[in-house]
Amino acid sequence: MQAVEMSLTVIVVLVLLALAFDFMNGFHDAANSIATIVSTGVLKPQHAVAWAAFFNVLAIAVFQLKVASTIGKGTIDPAIVDHYVVFGALIGAIAWNIITWYYGIPSSSSHALIGGLAGAAMAKAGTGSLVWAGIGKVVAFILIAPLLGFLLGGTLMVVVSWVCNRSTPRKVDKTFRRLQLVSAAAYSLGHGGNDAQKTIGIIWMLLLAAGIMKTGDSVPMWVVISCYTAMGLGTMFGGWRIVKTMGQRITKLRPVGGFCAETGGAITLFMATMLGIPVSTTHTITGAIVGVGTSKGPSNVRWGVAGSIVWAWVLTIPASALIAAAAWWLGQALL
Repeated sequence: MQAVEMSLTVIVVLVLLALAFDFMNGFHDAANSIATIVSTGVLKPQHAVAWAAFFNVLAIAVFQLKVASTIGKGTIDPAIVDHYVVFGALIGAIAWNIITWYYGIPSSSSHALIGGLAGAAMAKAGTGSLVWAGIGKVVAFILIAPLLGFLLGGTLMVVVSWVCNRSTPRKVDKTFRRLQLVSAAAYSLGHGGNDAQKTIGIIWMLLLAAGIMKTGDSVPMWVVISCYTAMGLGTMFGGWRIVKTMGQRITKLRPVGGFCAETGGAITLFMATMLGIPVSTTHTITGAIVGVGTSKGPSNVRWGVAGSIVWAWVLTIPASALIAAAAWWLGQALL
């Protein structure tokens, strides 16, 4: 990659903007980690966000930076990256996150970022600037991640119901109130591992473009620590508008259902992160919740609510891409 001339001020501003997106990612997607455990009454909201944030940050010691590599090198051509492209991508993602948070829509911060990168890159260099193999994986997992979450969540619910068939409802509830602490921790670990790396990839991309890093260099530890910390802090503040939608409006959850949904979602996120695939934690947990509800009968799922969420999924990439393209043009005047 040929280094692009950037002032130190511009680099600092863009790093701070990337961390602001990371904070917003944690804030917006906190509902994914805590909605089930709050809605089932296992933890109070303030305890739930602290629990989720701790495991978001702990993921730094668990996962390799494969997702960061995919974002940094596998979505758009690194040769066209400059400060205008990074600025456009981040503004597109942040703006869409704010819009969907305001209306309480559980959209994907991950896909908002992918859409932002694509929109800014196409504004500069057309469709040839996209790495279609990487984009194709992301698009494929728009379907695969929620479907896998659906299958795992539903299957776990069926298995658990069969195993606990002879137990009293009170005993089952008491057992899974404890186990849900474990499943929520696992989900938050997978959430942090996949989502924090997306911002690491953006800053990595910026530092390569500025010539501060060379291709093949390891990502500086300050980037890794700051990204995981920013996401954890975002989770601590929590996107409360989305919790109700995720936790109760799709289907009524009890601790056993919350455990199965979180465990199914966590398995999906662990698999995707180890494969280096940036997936939507929102899509994943939504699919798992619907799977748990469907296992008790299709009538237990509010399909109208689920349908409105799917529309948000469909719109996220093109909407954030359009905003990012406009922001790329704006960046020409501001940076």
